[in-house]
Amino acid sequence: MPIQDDSTSQHKTLICSDISLLSDDDVFLFNEGSHFCLYDKLGAHPMKVDGQDGFYFAVWAPNARTVSVMGTFNHWNKEQHPLAPRQRSGIWEGFIPGIRSGTTYKYHIRSNQENYEVDKTDPFAFYTELSPQTASVTWDLAHEWQDAAWMKSRGVIDVKSAPMSIYEMHLGSWMRIPEERNRFPTYRELAQKLPDYLVKMGFTHVEFLPVMEHPFYGSWGYQCLGYFAPSSRFGTPQDFMYLVEQLHQKNIGVILDWVPSHFPSDEHGLGYFDGTHLFEHEDPRKGFHPDWKSLIFNYGRNEVICYLISSAQFWLENYHIDGFRVDAVASMLYLDYSRKPDEWVPNIFGGRENLEAVDFLKRFNEVLHGNFPGTITIAEESTDWPMVSRPVHLGGLGFDMKWDMGWMHDTLAYMSIDPIHRSFHHDTLTFRMIYAFKENYVLPLSHDEVVHGKGSLLGKMPGDDWQKFANLRLLFGYMYAQPAKKLIFMGSEIGQSREWNHDSSLDWHLLENPFNKGLQRWIEDLNQFYRHIPAMHSGDFSPQGFQWIDCHDVQQSTLSFLRSGRSSSGGSSSGGSSADQIIAVCNFTPIPRPNYRLGVSADGFWKECLNSDAKEYGGSNLGSLGQIEASPVPSHGHSFSLNLVLPPLGIVFLQKMQLEQDAPEHNISTPQDIAGK
Repeated sequence: MPIQDDSTSQHKTLICSDISLLSDDDVFLFNEGSHFCLYDKLGAHPMKVDGQDGFYFAVWAPNARTVSVMGTFNHWNKEQHPLAPRQRSGIWEGFIPGIRSGTTYKYHIRSNQENYEVDKTDPFAFYTELSPQTASVTWDLAHEWQDAAWMKSRGVIDVKSAPMSIYEMHLGSWMRIPEERNRFPTYRELAQKLPDYLVKMGFTHVEFLPVMEHPFYGSWGYQCLGYFAPSSRFGTPQDFMYLVEQLHQKNIGVILDWVPSHFPSDEHGLGYFDGTHLFEHEDPRKGFHPDWKSLIFNYGRNEVICYLISSAQFWLENYHIDGFRVDAVASMLYLDYSRKPDEWVPNIFGGRENLEAVDFLKRFNEVLHGNFPGTITIAEESTDWPMVSRPVHLGGLGFDMKWDMGWMHDTLAYMSIDPIHRSFHHDTLTFRMIYAFKENYVLPLSHDEVVHGKGSLLGKMPGDDWQKFANLRLLFGYMYAQPAKKLIFMGSEIGQSREWNHDSSLDWHLLENPFNKGLQRWIEDLNQFYRHIPAMHSGDFSPQGFQWIDCHDVQQSTLSFLRSGRSSSGGSSSGGSSADQIIAVCNFTPIPRPNYRLGVSADGFWKECLNSDAKEYGGSNLGSLGQIEASPVPSHGHSFSLNLVLPPLGIVFLQKMQLEQDAPEHNISTPQDIAGK
């Protein structure tokens, strides 16, 4: 195997003539747009050649005149370690012996464009220097995983009928270390606390704001440049792997925010990579994002499609990630997104749809679901684009779910209104059920609602402190009662009173306050109730899983509805056994409502499973004595009815009680003995 030695220093410069991780088929598939394992071929990989350990380097720079590797191993010499072009593929490659894992490096690129040369980080780097330094770091991703049981079961579970309660969090501000100058927690420190906290709180999944390396911490990861590297701010790649496997061992799924919509224009990054617009679209009307002052990927370029889908597949394969929430999908779908009439270019049919981005999203979902069964993909899509969460073969984009931004805006707008005026806005709440099953929705109370001057969720609630907490408990209860999966941003579950700040920790000391502690317990009990009662989750995406009892009580600002689970035959139990049904009744005013007549489908005793006004949650303890017997008084189209006490600014959940031997195993009664007043 001939190796050319061009060394003039202690570190040998070796240019390989026939050493490569790339086969001719790899090159063909890459240029064709069908290679989605590029992380095994491009970037820096440890190799042994003729008994010599080192690293093989490969980078795509088709418009470069020369490419060389420079780093600490050669004192950042831009000439000493040149790479060789791989035929006409646009790829430059070479093997350099003596380099060890943990060595910093960059590519020095001289472009065919006159007088342009630049130092670039590796687009496929597995690890990077700690910001504000920008060099890539050679790394071996070897790790012995300890989550085999989780991985084996992942593809078996039907995520659409299973409970999904997501805890969205920012790694750098969840729980800082005040004793050490308020520093970030490491991945391993998070692994000691986060899994147990999520288990205690009853969440099924955690969603991390982007962990991919980003130069500006204040972007929260949404201005990403390291699409194959977890941020070095919190530790090494293996440290992040350890966090994931610890979560999996506690049966917590891991979802990552992923940003294929845009990237920052920092000189060391992807922009103008080889002296041309390689990753981004050349036309600024398609390649520059006016809102975020960032660059937009060229979805019409085969190699860019391979790069992005390889990034997603990389996290699934190498980090055992369970899914992605894809950021800013709406900005990808529309050519005129945030643009004035003269600032965008129509598609070939004269429309505003970005056909190339649509094709990319469909292929992304097809590849990931085909190669990694059980993978969850969720779109942050804020428009009425049809069939976002429907299969590609049926004409959809192929996502499993979509954020219901309309519900979030409408519900927060309603809850911020003084209760005395809520009767005039009743349809703001009921409107959702017109479209609730057109997509598979996630209800998001996300980080976007507690930043940029919006205040905290608690701060949005009207009234004094008691009313604010009662309103917030009602908001969460109403959210969990609705058909859809759930997402809550960190801090909201403890009643964070100030706006989220990425430079400081959550205000955990607030849990010394009974109202805050009660709110946290309410979320804990809601999660357990949602997870263990099939009626609360198995019909999240099915119209058979929901039925209004009364949506017209405008004057009293109340809502009541039925959630239905699956019968033993596998179908919906709507209209079947009342044991498989949960009734939710909401009172959106601070006025207690005794003698509230509610129609039910069966006689016998009905159990008050949860009441947001219970004293354990900081409420006034109004309720129906924990259980109530139906009477043969017709109401709401039913032959029987309950005479309830509705608590102020509260929600109650009711379930038909069975004989003791027939009672469901997972009935939750919190509190056991609500004292009616």
